[in-house]
Amino acid sequence: MLDALIRPLADTPERAEIRDTVAAICRRFDDQYWRELDETASFPFEFSKAIAEGGWLGITMPAEFGGAGLGITEAAIMMQTIGASAGVFAACSTVHINIFAPHAIVVHGSPEQRARMLPPLIAGTTRTCFGVTEPDAGLDTTKLKTKAVRQGDRYIVHGRKIWTSTAQQADKILLLARTTPIEDCRKPTDGLSLFYTDLDRNFVELREIHKMGRAAVNSNAVFIDGLPIPASDRIGEEGKGFKYILDSLNPERILNAAEAIGLGRRALAKAAQYANERIVFDRPIGKNQAIQHPLAESWAELYAAELMTLRAAQLYDSGLPCGAEANAAKFLAGEAAFNACDRAVRVHGGMGYAREYDVERYFREAVVTRLAPVSRELILCYLAERVLGLPKSY
Repeated sequence: MLDALIRPLADTPERAEIRDTVAAICRRFDDQYWRELDETASFPFEFSKAIAEGGWLGITMPAEFGGAGLGITEAAIMMQTIGASAGVFAACSTVHINIFAPHAIVVHGSPEQRARMLPPLIAGTTRTCFGVTEPDAGLDTTKLKTKAVRQGDRYIVHGRKIWTSTAQQADKILLLARTTPIEDCRKPTDGLSLFYTDLDRNFVELREIHKMGRAAVNSNAVFIDGLPIPASDRIGEEGKGFKYILDSLNPERILNAAEAIGLGRRALAKAAQYANERIVFDRPIGKNQAIQHPLAESWAELYAAELMTLRAAQLYDSGLPCGAEANAAKFLAGEAAFNACDRAVRVHGGMGYAREYDVERYFREAVVTRLAPVSRELILCYLAERVLGLPKSY
């Protein structure tokens, strides 16, 4: 029953093969594997290697560089499959950056940059991290304070980033920095530039953030002091970095939604299994409607979120506007995943609070699905303004 409940939709034989092949890799890494990594805050190198060896890190990257050249729809199916595995959101975060972040290089990088930067990412021999969020700017990206000053054929960077995942293992960083002071720009979104460069520890200090969930995948505060970046590592034009980052936002929201759905589906399946097996007052607790109805509601919520996610992915792959759908998918999936994990813990009763049943780990990882990379409240603001035509509230 567990496998039947967690299988993502796949409307073609090719997409079903992606789902089933990725699921077979994930099954090699069970709950005990991920439970131990969570308890010791250890990075899942074996899982990461297995995904790379399967060729899945390049699912959306051009075939000429070793990728599969597939769309966000196929990537969403893959990431939902990983999310529904024992590793849930931590497993997704191990590979997530490779799926959406290099999109800026694919679209805006020069032929030389694509040939130099993409193959190592696809092969898994290079690991990157995403340096955008800052402690004082939050989601107001135009207020970034990290500065890159041009000096001849290089830039010198000073600044701070936060919530930079996998930085402890990364040797590269996709970095957004201000190259023109905001007061000298026509628009606040101007003057930001995007770089893909070495994460040189001689100029960068990493401080891991100890957090509620995803302990197997580190998040970090990053302190940059005089990092030299060759001008050849700047992606596209100087000052156009904000536009380049926007190109990655909708795919990121779609993939986050898919991952959250996978997480919620696994928690739901575990809850249904336990409800069938747990006997109280001489009957399985699954006979009680107080157990049945919340779980049935979660099934419906997750299914609806999955359909919205696939719709957003279809629009994106067709080159059509998908901002509303991508944000709605992220909102619906985050809510559905959180509800499913909360209900799974409560179905297990006291044992839901115990690590050995794993649903408490799923719940801890579900919390972030409502917070990042954009909060549920800001998504609602976006939909109110862009879809309903209501005035801007911030």
